Amino acid sequence: MMKILKQPDRIILYSRPICGWCQEVKAWLDERGWKYTARDAGADPSARQRAVDLSGQTLVPVIEVDGLVLGDFGVDQLEAFLQKHGYLE
Repeated sequence: MMKILKQPDRIILYSRPICGWCQEVKAWLDERGWKYTARDAGADPSARQRAVDLSGQTLVPVIEVDGLVLGDFGVDQLEAFLQKHGYLE
């Protein structure tokens, strides 16, 4: 497991219940005890629109970490994104 360098102040995850990648990302965050706000882009039109506005696409998951955005990703891409921005070693 990668070493955590700092915890994000705010994480918002836009996902859908039937999205496998979304479930994997939630499990990854939960395993590390990272607090996040989950918004259902399938059931909530405003969440869906925000995810599209942030990522420029209609695919989920979309995550916003302290204002930094990553869209349409799996756990490997999330880890690389968090390393790039100084959250993971």
